[in-house]
Amino acid sequence: MPERDDLLALVTDQRTNFLYTVAGLDEAGARARTTVSELTLGGLLKHLGDMQRGWLDVVEGTAPAEVGWADLDPDGNRMTDAETLPGLLEAFHAAAAAFDRTVREEADLDREVTLPAYPWSPPEPVVWTVRRVLWHVFREIAHHSGHADIIREALDGASTTAKMAEAASEGR
Repeated sequence: MPERDDLLALVTDQRTNFLYTVAGLDEAGARARTTVSELTLGGLLKHLGDMQRGWLDVVEGTAPAEVGWADLDPDGNRMTDAETLPGLLEAFHAAAAAFDRTVREEADLDREVTLPAYPWSPPEPVVWTVRRVLWHVFREIAHHSGHADIIREALDGASTTAKMAEAASEGR
């Protein structure tokens, strides 16, 4: 299987696993804090959609060169009162489609891109390959899927692993 197909298959698998954690939720469940953390399933869903779009801006060369504290969205990891679960799911799926399109269309995964400078960045510019950006997106989804599992289990006992097993037995 070509590398692009491998990347897309892994990212798709992680997205699917993450989406199991929000399946069947209502608005209250999406907003519920179930741990000492501020994280909620709706907030994680929002973050993963925004994160994919932000990294695609880096790959496409449209990201700002520098991002200061004042530029950061204070609600970037939080589901606001104006946001809905269906709206966040739609945004997540749109970001996923853009991500997949970029992976398919990228001429050279070894092409280098310069990351925006954040307040926590080192003083010298940070340069990654497109491949590393794509692996970073995969890592972010996998990382936050673990958070989502814990939040959902504490919310109502739902198990992502059980949902994965059910889907596998149904051939999905």
